[in-house]
Amino acid sequence: MIPPVALIRQQVSDERVEDIPGALRAGLCRLPLEGRVRPGMRVALAVGSRSIACLPQVLSVLVEELRRLQAEPFLVPAMGSHGGGTAEGQRQVLEDYGLGEQALGVPILSSMETVLLGETPEGMHVFVDALAAAADAIIAINRIKEHTAFKGRWESGLMKLLAVGLGDARGAKEIHDRGVAQAMPQAARLILERLPVIAGVAIVENGLHEAARLEVIPAERIADEEPALLDLARRLTPRIPIEPIDLLVVDEMGKDISGTGLDLNVIGMWRRTGGPIAPLIGAVAVLDLTAQSRGNAAGVGHADLVSQRLRDKIDLASTYTNCLTAHNLAGGKIPITLPDDRSVFEAGLSGLDPARARLVLVRNTLRLERLWVSESLLETVGRTPALEQVGPLQELAFDAHGNLLHPGWA
Repeated sequence: MIPPVALIRQQVSDERVEDIPGALRAGLCRLPLEGRVRPGMRVALAVGSRSIACLPQVLSVLVEELRRLQAEPFLVPAMGSHGGGTAEGQRQVLEDYGLGEQALGVPILSSMETVLLGETPEGMHVFVDALAAAADAIIAINRIKEHTAFKGRWESGLMKLLAVGLGDARGAKEIHDRGVAQAMPQAARLILERLPVIAGVAIVENGLHEAARLEVIPAERIADEEPALLDLARRLTPRIPIEPIDLLVVDEMGKDISGTGLDLNVIGMWRRTGGPIAPLIGAVAVLDLTAQSRGNAAGVGHADLVSQRLRDKIDLASTYTNCLTAHNLAGGKIPITLPDDRSVFEAGLSGLDPARARLVLVRNTLRLERLWVSESLLETVGRTPALEQVGPLQELAFDAHGNLLHPGWA
C-alpha cells in the first residue's frame, strides 16, 4: 500500500539578479570588452550541456555586444563526451535549449576534432577543440556549482568547462584518466595561458534555478575568483532536510539537471565514490528521463529502482560513452526496472508499515522548493524551520497504465 502524501514548501534561497542583460553589460563594460575584441575577430562562445535558466539571455547579449564591436561570434559546444560523443549530437543539445542559429543568429560550429595544445608539468597531454583553438578569442559561459564526484577548490564551473568541456571526448578522457580533481585545474591553467581566452561568464543559481549572481571575469582572474563563487553556490544549493528516508522518488533525471543525471550532493556521493552513507536514504527510485538528455542516462546506476518508461528512453551507446569517458562505471548500470510507476512505489515500500513509511517525492534533484512527504514525516516537517506543510494529505493517483499523475510542482 502506498501511503498518502502532503505538499511541503521548502524555504530556499531566492536571491536573484533582477536585470540579467543589465548585469552582463555592466560586467562587459568593466572588462572592458572593447579592449579585448577588435573588428573582424572570430569569437567562440563556449557553452556546456547543462540547463541554465538565464543562458539564452546571456548569449543574446554577448552576441549583440560582440556584433556591435564588428566581431564574428559563434557557439562551440564545450561538453566533453556528452551528446553521444558526436559533433551532431552536441549541436543538437544546444539546439534543444533554444540556442540554435535561428534563435541567436549565429552558427553552432561543432566538431569532435581536437588539437594537442601542450603538456602539463606532470606530463599530461592537453587536447582542445580544434574550432575553438582556431578562434581569435574565446569566452567561456558556465554555471558554478558543486561537482558530483569530488570536493576541491574548483569543481563544476569555468575551469572545468575549459579543460574538460573544450577537450571534447578525447581531452575529457585524458583528464578523467588522470583524476579530474587534480588534472582539471592543471589543464585549465595551460589553456588560459596558451589559448586566446578573454573572459568567462560565471553564473551561480539560487534554489529556484534562477541566476543569483552573474560575474564577467577576465581570463587572467578566472582561477583566482571562481572558488569564492563555488563557496556561494554551496550556500545557495538546496538539499532535502529530512533524514532518514525509506524511499525517495525522483520524478525525472537528466543531463540538463546534473552531470550524473541525479545530483549526488542531494542523494549521496557515496553512491559513486563510496565512504560513509549520507544522507540516510534507504532507496532511490526514478520515474523518467528528460527529453533534453536525448537518451543519455549517465548516472541512472546510482538509483535503485526505475520505471520501464525511463528504461525505454535510454540510449545505451550515448550513456556508455559518457560513463566510460568519466570513469563512472556504476553510473551506467541499469537498476531494477519495474513495469510502471505504481510498481516502483510498491517495490520501494515493500515490507514497510504504510503508517510509518518515510516517503519523499521530488520533481528532480535541482528543484527542491516543493516536496511531497508521507504522514509519518509531518512531525519532522513541523520542527524543521525551512519546511512548511501547504496541502492536506492525499492519495497519489495513477493513470490506466500505472504511471503517476503528477500531484503538481508549481
